Amino acid sequence: MTTPTDVIGTGVGAEAPAPVPVGTTALLDLDEVGGRVERTELPGGLRVLTETMPGVLSATLGIWVGVGSRDETPAVAGSSHFLEHLLFKGTSSRSALEIATAMDAVGGEMNAFTAKEHTCYYANVLTSDLPLAVTLLADLVTDATNTAADLESERTVVLEEIAMRDDEPSDAVHDLFAETLFGDTSLGRSVLGTVKSIEGLTRDDVDGWYRSRYTAPSIVVTAAGRVDHQQVLELVTAAFGDRLAGTDRPAPLRTGDVELVRPARSSGLISRRTEQTHLLLGTPAMGRQDERRYVAAVLDAAVGGGMSSRLFQEIREKRGLVYSVGSALSHYAGAGAFSVYAGCSKKRVPEVLRLVREELDRVAADGLTAEEVARARGQLKGGLVLGLEDTGSRMSRLGKSELSYGEYVPVRDVLARIEAVDETQVRSVAGEIFGRETCLAVVGPYRESDLDRL
Repeated sequence: MTTPTDVIGTGVGAEAPAPVPVGTTALLDLDEVGGRVERTELPGGLRVLTETMPGVLSATLGIWVGVGSRDETPAVAGSSHFLEHLLFKGTSSRSALEIATAMDAVGGEMNAFTAKEHTCYYANVLTSDLPLAVTLLADLVTDATNTAADLESERTVVLEEIAMRDDEPSDAVHDLFAETLFGDTSLGRSVLGTVKSIEGLTRDDVDGWYRSRYTAPSIVVTAAGRVDHQQVLELVTAAFGDRLAGTDRPAPLRTGDVELVRPARSSGLISRRTEQTHLLLGTPAMGRQDERRYVAAVLDAAVGGGMSSRLFQEIREKRGLVYSVGSALSHYAGAGAFSVYAGCSKKRVPEVLRLVREELDRVAADGLTAEEVARARGQLKGGLVLGLEDTGSRMSRLGKSELSYGEYVPVRDVLARIEAVDETQVRSVAGEIFGRETCLAVVGPYRESDLDRL
């Protein structure tokens, strides 16, 4: 199911906000209990967004870099994720142990993640320790040493992570599905890279990626919790120092270079002796700038987003064929995917796939009932609000809003857009998405010739 907090930003055709002078702070939102969302663009193109949450005693800080696996060539696949690991190994002024000790000493949490279109380094701390969080994360992002010795030790760690993914069929099938749907494109490649690409990366490859990509125009700093925007600005300005110079403006929004109307391949297989067969059946969907993504989110929730969804009721509740079944939406710049996941014994695979396909065909032809649409709207709205109850989710929403959409849309406006979705819109989008050719990714005890019969 699509994450409710990912349904943000405006759609195609919306007027872009007028640029404001560098250094000007814009108030993006203000609620009745004192919550504030503010944005400032600093010299050099770095952006700072904060959300004040008066009712908490902590803060989550994120430093986002607009680079991910989608920016890599096959030869350096996995560089962004490798770099995410490597930055924690030390900077010019701090060793890896000193970085970890400083955060542990205040009871904070520091981590990072890499996605196809961005990388994020974050820390969750008490408000009083926010200066430490800014200092540590900014040091990682701006002054990592990336030594050859550290690269060799971390290379083993990344290879172990790939092995762990391969040992978990429910994870491996998702990477296989992306490869099957998007083919030989950057969206089709795993964020982790391959064993071959990771073994081939040199210190110059990874450090060069760092020096060329981790620049002020590509960086967004977000903070949410009991924070003061002016204080965060002062901390960021001090931490980034002379890197906040020049006349560069923020990097332009990613537009994407993949427009799929059909999958690259009809099927993909990882043949493995497993007790369960893991399946992903899916099709191309709209990119994240498409204004119909709100409609698609309602469709996804009703079809496979919860215990009352059609797929869950038909396949698990009525027939008991699976333990887990559900659908998901993924949105990228210029492309997207709708998929249905199920895990079951080999003997039940044909029936499970038949039921999934029949249900999707039925929705494509007839749409959803008014009751189903209303229930899905309610599920999305409740999930959105409940998902934003902590500082980390608020921080994340700010970063995704800025990097993916170039603007912040208040939660109440997103709720209104979800509420405006009706049955006619859902039927139209269902007919388009579910009417396309599908692809199937399988991890289980099969041979390539077996897939033709599924």
